[in-house]
Amino acid sequence: MLPALAQTPSTADPKASDETAAKSTPPAQEPAAPAPPTWSVGPIDFSGLVDGYYSFNSNHPASQVNQLYNFNDKTNQFSLNMAKLSLAHTPDPVGFQIDMGFGRAFEIFNRQPTEKAADTFRFLEQAYLSIKPPKAKGLEVDFGKFVTSAGAEVIGTNENWNYSRSLLFSFAIPYYHFGVRTSIPIGKYFTGGVQIVNGWNNIGDNNSGKTIGLTGTITTKKFAWSNTYYAGPENNDTSKGWRHMYDTVVVFTPSTKFNGYINFDYGQNTNFSLVSGVPVPGVPSLSKWYGLAGALHLQVNSHWSFTPRVEWFKDKDGFATGVAQDLKEFTLTGEYKMVEGLLARLEYRRDWTNQPFFDYGGVLGSKKSQNTATLGVLAYFGPKR
Repeated sequence: MLPALAQTPSTADPKASDETAAKSTPPAQEPAAPAPPTWSVGPIDFSGLVDGYYSFNSNHPASQVNQLYNFNDKTNQFSLNMAKLSLAHTPDPVGFQIDMGFGRAFEIFNRQPTEKAADTFRFLEQAYLSIKPPKAKGLEVDFGKFVTSAGAEVIGTNENWNYSRSLLFSFAIPYYHFGVRTSIPIGKYFTGGVQIVNGWNNIGDNNSGKTIGLTGTITTKKFAWSNTYYAGPENNDTSKGWRHMYDTVVVFTPSTKFNGYINFDYGQNTNFSLVSGVPVPGVPSLSKWYGLAGALHLQVNSHWSFTPRVEWFKDKDGFATGVAQDLKEFTLTGEYKMVEGLLARLEYRRDWTNQPFFDYGGVLGSKKSQNTATLGVLAYFGPKR
């Protein structure tokens, strides 16, 4: 994930200063103003998020599921997206990050077809140890479970501009990895890294091979460009056939009132249809998926912001969604920040495709479009970033 997206100036609402009232008594006799919360205990920073929503689907699916959604897929009902607590210690030279919680997002995040340790780690988003040697020129080494470096969006809803996640986030890239991750600054603007992990969305490996990740990010004051590449065997119980995925994200931040991103993904997987090492007749040996997404974030004032998002995703062989199709989606999100740490988002989203895919009432896969409206409320705390 590209950190510049979650940390652009427009997403942070600096506290406004109150005007000093006229004083009728000497300042020394006035009670001292309470210190602002630091959300830290010693060297450990704490942060948290509670995220709930109500979603309406005009197709009224009998399954009560918004298809293609991660993570707010429950519809026509109130639902808890996630309740999350994070503990972090900046490596100096040793540190750690632990993100834990529950809710629908954690159910989807931790229950993937390739995950053999889902029950044990179902409440963990991340848990890794960091080492940053003092004389290693900024080198940092992480070991454990960590979210993927790919994509324009992240797990925590409050760190994204839209309430729902994009198709690219949901189907083009992995959620997380388990293994070793490195990063090191090279020059003033570039940071590179290498990863060796068990694979996509798994803690215990699903075969004997390993996946290699390469990352690189160029960051300036008003522009950031990240590139991520993962390659390795991902088919169950065999190291035959590799999966390749390339992700690139460009984030532009020309002002505190206007930001945007463009995200492109390409992926392919070979020999996914192998059964006991033998290809299944009629099933393609090479599956491809790719797509493009873009969003603009408009900060009207300290309370209101709006974010339209458009995207196109081609699941050429049905590897990602189960049906070979061309998908498109448009999302418009309005956000109202009541106070620092409490906000509401009202979102309209339309998904459409060239194949009958969406459920309509009790009829499965009978419609080519889906329209939803979602109201989400988020409460969060943590140190300023």
